Amino acid sequence: MVFGKHFYKYYFRYFHTFLLGAIALVVVDLFQLDIPEIVGQIIDAIKDQTLTKDLLLDFVERLLIVAVIVFVGRFLWRICIFGNGCKIEADIRNKMFRHMEKMSQTYFSNNKTGALMALYTNDLQTIRQSFGSGTLMLVDALALGILAAIKMIKLNLVMTLICIIPLIIVGVFSMLMRRRISRKVKRNLEAFSSLSDYVQETYSGINVIKAYVKERRKELLFDGYNKENKDTCIDFVKDHAFVQVTIGAILSIVMVTIIFVGGLLIYQAQTGKIITNFTPGNLVTFNAYFGSLIWPVMAIGDLINLRGQSSASEKRISELLDETVEINDLLVEYNNIDPTTIKGEIEYRDLTFNYPDSFVNVLENVSFKIMPGEMVGIMGGTGCGKSTIVELMLRLYNIDDDKIFIDGYDIMNMPLKLVRDIIAYVPQETFLFKQTIDENIAFSDSNLKSEKIAEAATYSGVAKDILEFKDGYQTILGERGVTVSGGQKQRIAIARALIKNAPILIMDDSLSAVDTITESYILNSLREVRKGKTTIIIAHRITTLETLDKIIVVEDGKVTNIGTHEELLKSSEAYKKEVALQELEKEVEGDLDER
Repeated sequence: MVFGKHFYKYYFRYFHTFLLGAIALVVVDLFQLDIPEIVGQIIDAIKDQTLTKDLLLDFVERLLIVAVIVFVGRFLWRICIFGNGCKIEADIRNKMFRHMEKMSQTYFSNNKTGALMALYTNDLQTIRQSFGSGTLMLVDALALGILAAIKMIKLNLVMTLICIIPLIIVGVFSMLMRRRISRKVKRNLEAFSSLSDYVQETYSGINVIKAYVKERRKELLFDGYNKENKDTCIDFVKDHAFVQVTIGAILSIVMVTIIFVGGLLIYQAQTGKIITNFTPGNLVTFNAYFGSLIWPVMAIGDLINLRGQSSASEKRISELLDETVEINDLLVEYNNIDPTTIKGEIEYRDLTFNYPDSFVNVLENVSFKIMPGEMVGIMGGTGCGKSTIVELMLRLYNIDDDKIFIDGYDIMNMPLKLVRDIIAYVPQETFLFKQTIDENIAFSDSNLKSEKIAEAATYSGVAKDILEFKDGYQTILGERGVTVSGGQKQRIAIARALIKNAPILIMDDSLSAVDTITESYILNSLREVRKGKTTIIIAHRITTLETLDKIIVVEDGKVTNIGTHEELLKSSEAYKKEVALQELEKEVEGDLDER
């Protein structure tokens, strides 16, 4: 059973199905307890030599009726109870996924992918079992246990007491083991999370591992994670086995006691030492009733173990669902902005920013203005804050009010969806989905026609490459786009951004993997297709920037200069230095080519 605040509601949501399954389960328990009684009556009839053909047929008919009812009832409760477990698992997974989509970059920086994936596999599986098998064990243990105990008391009170006392001991023993088992389950889940994260990271960087011939080293590290997962699993299994074996041993002793005491009562009755109506048929029936009690008692042990596992999983999933959504629309003021009226004017006003959990300013007093329709470049050294400037415009992090404006609106007071809808973004680290090329390009709108997709691919300079593939636009890309080159990935990502046709386009070092000829073609295409729309290009190559309307120079988190290529050659030492270095590189490359 699962009792966390995020899980109670599912008992109410699926109450009718749970109730129907519980009723079917109780009916099955009630009727299957008729079987020992019928068998006992048959044995007594044989002993007393009163069994006739008609009586035997009557017994068989009763057994067949019970068998049919039990068959239908078992099918019904399995569909209802286990089916609910699957439905609830799907509901919680959807809730987790939707909540995780809202998490900020900080959350994903602090939580590894493998550990998060473990929540969707091991932890959710345990929750499903708790709602399904847990409900079954609780209802069945109570119903079958109470019904069997009542029937046992009716047959012989003394023998029933002899059975009940050991069962109480078993229940107490199981309760005492619960906390210990819960701790060991938690350790195993943590070990599995670490193992999953290591495997995910290894396969993501498999090319680097092979290039440095570090397969053996990674294998040794994997062995360590795998051993920790195995050891914690075995540690849990040992305790689980100890509980089960101990309970089984106690129950076996009780069954032997039943046979001895019951047989002694029958013997003494036959010799006239006592007067009792306890018959051989009653002994068989009583023993069968006690056998029916074994499952509820064992179920209590399993339920306690399952509760120990589910409490650990419940806590881990609750931690995710309780995580605060930092980037939200709680302070939105501008609810009625028409996206079609956005022109693409951008203004930064004295922006200073540091990443969460860091006291070092990444940006300091950044101020600039971009007019609608301008093509603007941002340049600077590695780590100077270029990418951070544009990421803040996308509201990937929270900033102070009145720092970044789009068309005069403070982005912190604009609906989050609107901010991201009016910006097309090509990130520095190109990411493609494991889908067809046309699905990747049409990611912003799956209803786009193939002509539009081909047009966007043409503008980004990748159309010719796509047509050379065997399946063209229907080519399925490998995970993260590994089946295409770096330059092709960048150009497909550019096509994906262009087809969105947003008022603002941001390209973060998105031309680094293409040659200068292709770069020039793409820039000319951008001027044609994005006339009147704002475009921001972060780049290192001067050839990318020199023809743009203006260039913003960033040094150590500060904007030190803004101007055209010609203006910066006169006013910016950093820009002049970069131009000189790149010209020198061209000369060196030219000399090498001549040799």
